[in-house]
Amino acid sequence: MALTTDILKDSIGRNHNYLRISITEKCNLRCTYCMPAEGVPLSPSPELMTANEIYEIAKIFVANGVNKIRLTGGEPLVRKDFTEIIEKLSTLDVSIAMTTNAVNIDRYISNLKKFKVSIINVSLDTLKVNRFQEMTLKPNFDKVIKNIYMLINEGFQIKLNVVLLKGTNDSEILDFIELTKELPISIRFIEFMPFDGNNWDRSKAVSLEEIKQLVNESYPKEAVLKIEDAPNDTAKNYKIKNYKGSFAVISTVTNPFCDSCNRLRLTANGRLRNCLFSEKESDLLTAFRKGESIEPIIQKAVLAKAAVRAGLDTYEKFADPNHHSKNRSMITIGG
Repeated sequence: MALTTDILKDSIGRNHNYLRISITEKCNLRCTYCMPAEGVPLSPSPELMTANEIYEIAKIFVANGVNKIRLTGGEPLVRKDFTEIIEKLSTLDVSIAMTTNAVNIDRYISNLKKFKVSIINVSLDTLKVNRFQEMTLKPNFDKVIKNIYMLINEGFQIKLNVVLLKGTNDSEILDFIELTKELPISIRFIEFMPFDGNNWDRSKAVSLEEIKQLVNESYPKEAVLKIEDAPNDTAKNYKIKNYKGSFAVISTVTNPFCDSCNRLRLTANGRLRNCLFSEKESDLLTAFRKGESIEPIIQKAVLAKAAVRAGLDTYEKFADPNHHSKNRSMITIGG
């Protein structure tokens, strides 16, 4: 099945062994940085990949070198055939992770274990009940917290994804870090990123340097330990001495990590994106349904990948709202 050439290596030598698959555009929360207030137009059901199409397309990527798959959305657990999807993917020689808001994850604990989904990123932007409802427009805080503790107790490797918004939840940075004192989890602070409809403004973002400054002012110098980052890691990782967990910063805006990027994204309607910020997509699903080989399409998309953030290689380009409006909203790309 694999081509004689490495179709997942781009023009500057980056190998792409990590595929993020969005399996739905729907979500049961309404986080404003992800979904525009007015909602988004959803792809008609016939245009979305079926469970078997997800498996067959993923199998082609795995045959060409992908060894890690992450399921995203929307919220992947709102898809009724979620269990069928992970059961099929579990037959591939690949590690499977997922990103979820954890609202309904208690229903899937046994299936996640059975099909070896051990790494779970939970999106949680606040530790305050009222703020959770303000940010998500839903009253699910207590259930999410209960489910996070359940996942920890069941032995899953848990990372909490925290999108920081200045003046909204940045006052909770130290509260999140203190969670790692007794819990073996990783807190991942994510810089607010621009997408269609999320009213991005650089002044709302909290940078890597601002977080480091706060941490260094709040803990003794010798207690703040830098952890060696894993190959291709998107985060700068730290921990507080003697704490059970760790924390990290994903600094896409102020300190991009494009030189070691190994990720590709497949949207729920079967489009391949070579970068989160790309305005261009490659339609794999149409060709697949016609019985055509999708490997040349994959290779062309990978070779077209820019060195930095889809060509937004300066802050001025990145901050230009014209680029944001040409990109999808985050919920339809996949987190």
